[in-house]
Amino acid sequence: MKIAELMTRDVQTVTPDTDLVTVAKHMKELNIGVIPVVEGQTLVGLITDRDLVIRALATGIDVRDAAVRDYISASPSTVSPQDDVKRAAELMAREQIRRLPVVEGGKLVGIVSLGDIAVDTGKDALSGDALEQISEPSQPRSQQRGS
Repeated sequence: MKIAELMTRDVQTVTPDTDLVTVAKHMKELNIGVIPVVEGQTLVGLITDRDLVIRALATGIDVRDAAVRDYISASPSTVSPQDDVKRAAELMAREQIRRLPVVEGGKLVGIVSLGDIAVDTGKDALSGDALEQISEPSQPRSQQRGS
């Protein structure tokens, strides 16, 4: 099955200039934990609920005056609409992430989540394996490379 068959196409986005309070409100209203950051239609990063808490709130900044650009996770891993679902699940497991932006020709065209893969494909083993690897504690990169 291809990503295009199960991705969410109508994705809430923000720009690098969006303030963090607006981002948090979007997340609350839509019950989501990640929003793609775009310039035009080009994906420049992701802002997550974790970015808001760990990178911004925990530092004591005034979030009303803070812009997304300073807190995004830049250069996120992506998939294309033509990629196979198995590739997305493997990428999610390897990167320990639950959502992937879908990009075509440099433009954001959707997002796919581990939940989408589990529900829409019915491949419990595929999504279960990915979830198990995503949920494992992270190792320092030096240990991951076998150094």
